[in-house]
Amino acid sequence: MANPIDGFQVNPADLKYIGHDLQRPECILAEPDGSLWAADARGGVMHILPDGQQELIAQSEQTGFAQTDDEASRYTSGTLPNGLAFARNGDILISNFGTDRLEVMRRDGETKVLYDTLNGKPIGKVNFVLRDSKDRIWLTVSTTISNWMAASSPNIIDGFIAVVDEKGLRIVADGLHFTNEIRLDANEEWLYAVETCGMKITRFRVQDDGSLTHRETFGPESHAAFIDGIAFDAYGNLWGTHVMTDRIFALTPEGDLRIILDDDNGSETGKALLRAFAADRVTPDLQLACGGQIANWMASVTFGGPDLKTVYIGSLRGTTIPYFSAPFAGLPMVHWNERRN
Repeated sequence: MANPIDGFQVNPADLKYIGHDLQRPECILAEPDGSLWAADARGGVMHILPDGQQELIAQSEQTGFAQTDDEASRYTSGTLPNGLAFARNGDILISNFGTDRLEVMRRDGETKVLYDTLNGKPIGKVNFVLRDSKDRIWLTVSTTISNWMAASSPNIIDGFIAVVDEKGLRIVADGLHFTNEIRLDANEEWLYAVETCGMKITRFRVQDDGSLTHRETFGPESHAAFIDGIAFDAYGNLWGTHVMTDRIFALTPEGDLRIILDDDNGSETGKALLRAFAADRVTPDLQLACGGQIANWMASVTFGGPDLKTVYIGSLRGTTIPYFSAPFAGLPMVHWNERRN
C-alpha cells in the first residue's frame, strides 16, 4: 500500500488558526470532543473549546513571561510549562521547563509537584512527559544546566530519559544530546527520542521492566537542524518540527525524510545559527534572530479532531495555534481513563 505522506505538502495559504493571546503554546493536547489544552507560560494550560472560547487554567497566574524586558530570560526563567500528558484520571501532567520539576494539575488549577529531584540532586531541565497504556510515566531531561540556552553546544551531552513505575523514578537512558520529546510506536515496542542538539532521533526497544535497549538512530544521522516535537500518524510515519529553522517534516517507516511545510526556506539567520553551533559559539541573540511567520519557533505537532486528521502546530514564540487538515489520521494518543480507539 502506498504511503500517503509521499508528495504531501502543506500550502501556508490553507492554514487556519485557533486561540489568541497565548503565551508559549509549546505543547498541545487534543481531546476527542475537539477541545485543546495548550501549555501556557502564565503557569498552567489554556483550555480552548472547539468554538474558539478559551480559559486559562492555572494555580496562580504568573506575569513574568509577558512583562520581562530581556528576551532571552523570557525563555529561560520563571514557570515555563512545556510537555503535557493526560493522567489516567484526566488531570494534566506538566513538565515545567522553568521550575525544573514534574507537576500534576487538576482541571481546577490545583497543582502539586511530583518530582523535582532524582538521586538526591535537582532533576534538571524537565522537558517532556509521556504516559503509556501501562500507566507508566516517561519523562525527559534535556540538560542539568540551569540556562538551557547555554547547553546549545555540540559538546554538552548530559540529557536523559527516566521512567516512573511501581519502582519509583529512575533513569533508563542517558548520554543524550539535549533530550526533547519522546513517543512510543503503535505497539509500544520502541521509544523514539529527539536529541535536539544531536540533530537526530534515537530509538530504544522497550523491555517489559521499563528498561531501554538496542539504542539506534532512526532516520538521518543529522537533520542539519534542531528537532523539537514528534508524533506518529496511523501509517507509521513519524512527524516532527525543526525548531528555530521552522519546518515540519516526516520520517517514513523506512527512515526517509520528507519536508511537509517549510517556513524557513534557507534563511540567512538559520544558516548563521547552524554555523555558530558547529563552532560552539551559539548566543541567545543568534537563536532569537531565527523563526518563521507561521508559528515562530515551531515546537510540536498534535493530531486532533474527531477523525485525528487535524494537525495543530505548537510553538515557543507564537500567540495562536495554526492548524491544517491531513489526508490521513494521526496515531491515537493514550487518552485519560482509556486508550482512545
